[in-house]
Amino acid sequence: MKGERVAQLELLLRSHPEGLRRAEIARRLGVHRSTISRYVEEVSEKIDIYEENNLIKIRHKDEDVNETLSIYESLAFNMSAEMLVHNLDVQNPHLASGLRKLAMNMRSYAPKISDNILELADKIDQSLEEQRSHGSVYNKILEVLIDCWVSGRIARITTNKPESEEIEIAPYFIGFKDEAAGRVPITVTGRLRHTTDIVTLDISTIEEAVMLDETYTIPDNLKPFKRNDERDEYDAIDMIPLTLRIKEKSALNSFSSIIHGKIELSKNEDGTYNASFGAENSIELMLRIVQSGTSVEVLGPEEYKGKLVRYLESILDIYKK
Repeated sequence: MKGERVAQLELLLRSHPEGLRRAEIARRLGVHRSTISRYVEEVSEKIDIYEENNLIKIRHKDEDVNETLSIYESLAFNMSAEMLVHNLDVQNPHLASGLRKLAMNMRSYAPKISDNILELADKIDQSLEEQRSHGSVYNKILEVLIDCWVSGRIARITTNKPESEEIEIAPYFIGFKDEAAGRVPITVTGRLRHTTDIVTLDISTIEEAVMLDETYTIPDNLKPFKRNDERDEYDAIDMIPLTLRIKEKSALNSFSSIIHGKIELSKNEDGTYNASFGAENSIELMLRIVQSGTSVEVLGPEEYKGKLVRYLESILDIYKK
């Protein structure tokens, strides 16, 4: 766990060259401020870290800042950047600023390529001006997800497809998803909270994203990502009309691995929700309810509540003996 936090600290500092305060680093890593000094000391064994005006920063070496590419590398980068600019749905201001930095570094040995890259940066700025509010919201959401990914924090997001839905996700990867017709959407792939399900979401379908205090780690034995396909409607032989009271919407993720019908959700005056849906009558359903702990309460049917109570009592009897 400590090694993961140290690696996250290095990523944080590299993604924030202006520096971060110790309290902010502790908040992002989900640790006490007193432990940050130990992390900084360990990272300083690999990279040059210093503190200025209460900000922890990485001191870049001259060769790191003025890295020179060959002409072949420069042209390949130019072509890749041009392809990227022309295929993105929404442009990113950080891409424009990054291209300008690299272009100025190429000025002395590849002036023509430098001019081409600066022109690409101008196109991004023009596109951002045309997109205005939509692009601003999109990039703000992308930045929140990147911050969550770098900091190892859970993200609460609201999607607009297939309908407005609030879920909580542990971001594992942010990148591109290939689609036909040349569209290249940026996606976030990660684990749904309270489950082992891994989903991939098009960031353009996200309406809001908030970084939570809860932390997560990416497992070392993570299997290749699966894309999140539309769930089919099921008509099983043994389905029960389940009604639950849940304290937070994300608890519904616990039931994503079982066969169930459409979930009807209503909000109560006390802030909880009632969720009604047909669910497979199986031991898997009971395990998902137990897994949810106090976040979920079975309201009906009464017969199923009794069955669940007897199941829990049989477990307790083992330990009472």
